[in-house]
Amino acid sequence: MKMDKVVGERFKERPSDCVIDSHALMVRGGYMKYVANGIYSQFMPLRRVCRKIEGIIRDEMDKIDGQEVQFPVALPASLWEESGRYESVGSELLRFKDRNGSKMVLGMTHEEAAVQLVREYGQTYAKYPFMIYQIQTKFRDEARPRAGLIRVREFTMKDAYSFHTSQEDLEEYYEKCYHAYERIFARAGIPETIAVASDSGMMGGSLSHEFMLLTPVGEDSIAICPECGYKANVEMAASIVENPQEDYEELKLVYTPNIHTIEEVCEFLHAPKEKSCKAVVYQKNSNDEYVVLFIRGDLDVNETKLTNYLHEDVHPAEITEECGLHAGYIGPYKLEGNFTVLYDSSLKGACNFSCGGNVEEYHYTGLCMERDLPDAEYHDFAKIIDGGVCPECGKHSITVSRGIEVGNIFQLGTKYTKSMNMKYLDKDSTEKYPIMGCYGIGVGRLAASVCEAHHDEYGPIWPMAIAPWQVHLCCVRPDNEEVKNYADKLYEELQNAGIEVLYDDRKVSAGVMFSDADLMGVPVRIIASPRNMKEGCCEIVTRDKSVQKKVAVADVFEEVKAMVAQAMEK
Repeated sequence: MKMDKVVGERFKERPSDCVIDSHALMVRGGYMKYVANGIYSQFMPLRRVCRKIEGIIRDEMDKIDGQEVQFPVALPASLWEESGRYESVGSELLRFKDRNGSKMVLGMTHEEAAVQLVREYGQTYAKYPFMIYQIQTKFRDEARPRAGLIRVREFTMKDAYSFHTSQEDLEEYYEKCYHAYERIFARAGIPETIAVASDSGMMGGSLSHEFMLLTPVGEDSIAICPECGYKANVEMAASIVENPQEDYEELKLVYTPNIHTIEEVCEFLHAPKEKSCKAVVYQKNSNDEYVVLFIRGDLDVNETKLTNYLHEDVHPAEITEECGLHAGYIGPYKLEGNFTVLYDSSLKGACNFSCGGNVEEYHYTGLCMERDLPDAEYHDFAKIIDGGVCPECGKHSITVSRGIEVGNIFQLGTKYTKSMNMKYLDKDSTEKYPIMGCYGIGVGRLAASVCEAHHDEYGPIWPMAIAPWQVHLCCVRPDNEEVKNYADKLYEELQNAGIEVLYDDRKVSAGVMFSDADLMGVPVRIIASPRNMKEGCCEIVTRDKSVQKKVAVADVFEEVKAMVAQAMEK
């Protein structure tokens, strides 16, 4: 491919709306163009990257007996009504009606479509196990799209669905997919990806893992224990808190004028936040019933844990005069009213704490949970913190890091087969529901994540396996006949050898040419110039700057061919 034919503009300035480097570089490099919030068009260089990622995914899915299928983008709402998700999933699911008035959805995930495709086929145990997968466009109406392709509304995703007759068989296949994912990310150029236990969310199921690329710009938080290797998304990592045993102090109601926040209370009482109890108030989405959650003052509520416990979504409460709660002065002792009251495990054994007095401008000191609220039941609702206790080894060794989720796998169980009445006849002639697994990778997000992991200030540094081209040939001063003739011949030789070459023979300055080459991020660069020709050589430079050497013109073809082959073997 010749550079002057590549559609798309490249420019130096960083776009003001690009928060992370990969987004900025992919816009600057002519990889994609903004269409609408969370929706992008892709230029050829990004399409080439994504096609190679898709090739790696297909190869690894086929190796574990996956069969590629394709589901529709637009689906009848009746399928989602069968599973119950048409009502339970929020506004992320785009609902609409067709010209006949039939209710439709745009697929944001395809569990329902997968069950619908195979439920007639899988009527006997002899058909199992099997796995089907697709690489398809999806639409999820994200409330806050961000970071370019990291979180979008329209995206291309590989999603796979396996069907089994036993939990043991699912677990065996789940492990195969786990290792296939490790190979996919290693081949794509981010072997440093880690797998963490995660919350299944709206997908359901008993067990799930997310594959995370650790990076400060990630949108997810991961709890990691360097002592024992424990890794989990903070949404499901257990928060373990220890409160010291002390002699009980007297419970006193203290006048605290114009004091509302936990910080103000602790400053006024000259006590640390970990010796306080704060109230966090929500309302259930279904009926606006108030949920009052009490937690230690230095901790934050993990809303995923809360909604999983309640089995329904919540929103921050609007505290009115009529509701019976006194904002800023809510406490667990003698709280009266028709509320759902919950206690976080961090309050178990709490002694001599401060808390709201349930009276305007008053707080209690000396709260001791076992004495003052002996019937309280405790559950884990808190976010795990840096330096927290590891749920696995019990040491104060937890570190919280940021990460980008590049893939996920779920053990779904019978959530969808049961709700959609997919049954098979087992060996003993009894009807049973197949057990499902689900396995997803976002193609565009993976491309952006690799760029985020491998770039410098000048552009992406694409790994050979997914680079848009393998070699970038720069013909500096194409008006020089010797240089042009040599570069043209080399371009033809490399192409005939099956090597992907981007050839730049534009009449532009070397600075512009090299700047564009950096933005294209091609692994191997060949520089043919009048100065090099005088020395009878070409300069070969790798995009990551690990190789920079001059090679005799007669040896350039074989040298580059060997470099490409070696890089592809990694």
